[in-house]
Amino acid sequence: MAKDTEQKKPNLFLRILILAMTAALMLGALFLVVNRDTYNLNTLKAWLSRRSLSADETGIGAAFSYSGGSKQSVTLLDDGILFASDAGARYYSLSGQLYNEEITPLENPVLTSAHKTGAVYDAGGEQLYLYRNGQKAFSLSLPDGGDLLSARCNDSGWLAVTAQTSGYKGAVTVYDDVGAKVIEISLSSTFAVDAAVSPDKKTVAVVTMGQVESSFESQLLLYPTDSDQPSATVSLGSSAVLNLEYEQNYIWVLTDDSLHILSADGSSHAVYSFGRSYLKGCRLGGDGFALLLLGHYRAGAATQAAVVGPDGSLLADLELRDQILAYDAAGSRFALLTGNELTLYSPDGQVLSALNDPQGAKYMALSSDGFALLANQQEAWFYLPN
Repeated sequence: MAKDTEQKKPNLFLRILILAMTAALMLGALFLVVNRDTYNLNTLKAWLSRRSLSADETGIGAAFSYSGGSKQSVTLLDDGILFASDAGARYYSLSGQLYNEEITPLENPVLTSAHKTGAVYDAGGEQLYLYRNGQKAFSLSLPDGGDLLSARCNDSGWLAVTAQTSGYKGAVTVYDDVGAKVIEISLSSTFAVDAAVSPDKKTVAVVTMGQVESSFESQLLLYPTDSDQPSATVSLGSSAVLNLEYEQNYIWVLTDDSLHILSADGSSHAVYSFGRSYLKGCRLGGDGFALLLLGHYRAGAATQAAVVGPDGSLLADLELRDQILAYDAAGSRFALLTGNELTLYSPDGQVLSALNDPQGAKYMALSSDGFALLANQQEAWFYLPN
């Protein structure tokens, strides 16, 4: 009888395994509750979707067809692929399933994104469409007489829209992740040309251009999202501002002759000057670095890829011998696409992986996870480095 009782006792290893699994599930549930604003079912589905991507021995995944257009651009969101062209916006899953499309003529289509959220708008027009979690989150149509100048998402799904409206030289409106207005900043004495919301949603950075004491000057104004008065004003000199991004607790501002890197409160300010080179392209999406494409002449292709750190120092300087068709920066990598090769680099310029035959790709987007989307006019496919 004692022997039978002993046989019915659960295996000690099995008990430990069950306890470990239970603890892991409880910790996972606690993590999701604490971080419910960032990690949800859609995030889990996106993670599983990325892990389900497959490729052949060269790293190339199966292609899927899509409807494109001219003036095309593409970006990778956490859960899908967003295309913009003169024919409108199209949002696909990572496997090529069409989530949503907005078929509408866009004279000057612009695509902007931040992790889970992407926006497509018509620069100089009135229409904007915001996408996330496999659907169109909301759309925006300016009243008659309004012109969209810029729209930028942050990591929390908030949106800063810069526009010219009747009665003002510039207006910035911040929307939260459900499309409700948070703050409107209207300027009558100077032009607002760009704006971005900080990752913590507490500050909106506004770029203005106008006359300051009888001379032209660009400025960066930092507004708390609960106030219509700036907490800081920083001069950017007499250059024209082309791009703006919050990244790694810094504000990155691109002008036609330099890159400015400011602390989140505007108290510190580093500058990387292009010197006698001319700007050909830029990506500000890397973690703690910016990718610049520069050329020796005003006309012609880029001859240099410069990687700049948050202190304004040069992290890498690559000579370019072939024409760059597409480029991107995300996470701890940047990528350059030519007609013959797609190459992924670390911020210090070291080659991480390369695809010798990009199969005629003309467009490219890089994921922070390290894989890339390639596309031509009709098809798109993934490159997953080994």
